[in-house]
Amino acid sequence: MIPFTYSRATDAQDAIQQGMISGTKFLGGGTNLVDLMRETIERPTGLIDVTGLSSDITETADGGLLIGAAVRNTALAENIIVRQRFPALTRAIVSGASAQIRNMATVGGNLLQRTRCAYFYDDDGSNCNKRELGSGCDAIGGFNRNHAILGASEACVAVHPSDMCVALAALDAVVHLDGATGARTVPLKEFHRLPGDRPDIETVLQPGELITAIELPQTEFSTRSSYRKVRDRASYAFALVSVAAALDIRDGRVRDLRIALGGVAHKPWRAEKAENALRGRAASEAAFIEAAEAELAGAHPLDGNAFKVELATRVVVSVLRELTGDAA
Repeated sequence: MIPFTYSRATDAQDAIQQGMISGTKFLGGGTNLVDLMRETIERPTGLIDVTGLSSDITETADGGLLIGAAVRNTALAENIIVRQRFPALTRAIVSGASAQIRNMATVGGNLLQRTRCAYFYDDDGSNCNKRELGSGCDAIGGFNRNHAILGASEACVAVHPSDMCVALAALDAVVHLDGATGARTVPLKEFHRLPGDRPDIETVLQPGELITAIELPQTEFSTRSSYRKVRDRASYAFALVSVAAALDIRDGRVRDLRIALGGVAHKPWRAEKAENALRGRAASEAAFIEAAEAELAGAHPLDGNAFKVELATRVVVSVLRELTGDAA
């Protein structure tokens, strides 16, 4: 392993100051970063342990939640307020990885996990623009069954691996950041970037900037939310397609809703076309299908993953039917 330094941050400002040193990385649970270091994909010169920072889950004045970035995934999924008010988030978290990994992984680290594209991990013979900008993307003409159908580019077709982030995108989560220029907030749906011609830049984080918390606003529909994940095996597998949705339905009509897709894009994909197509309409299966098809009309599947278009459509419809009590 390549030599690196290790230090433990005493507080957020100490972490930010240390994080300004070129080549350093923040270390949470290490469930992804340490793996990448073993594979020499990530080569930080120093690790700053931030697991001692905020691990609190507190209610906000408007009835939402403020979740410290160091909260472990298991603790978040098991929190009684999360289970009651934001059930999609609990379902998403327990769908990911294994119990052992969830016990170690942090909320902040989950946002920053990198793609599991096999070509990204293979630095001994595969071309990957995310790993080495300008080298090409072997996934486009290679084995791409698990890759993106939405928002991809000629430079990269990798997908974001997180389950939790898909639920956060559907729940209008806000990311709290702090750095050398001060604190700021970014909606989760805008935190991750599409690849464009710079797939190596995955988020809007500035150098040395630290995720300090995730905020979940209380909405009228967050309690009526769910998450469904379709994968190749029952456990410890990444999504082929996943859907998180939250629905406010009154007198049989969709008053408001949120839908996000996983396993289909370089970031958690907010399905705003589907949302716009459904808002104000009667909650019927025909309307759900039409909305899902409107979102997937912009898909650009590859040779090996065209099935994801139909699969995503079906999963969206299935989740929306679940949230209407199957009355549609």
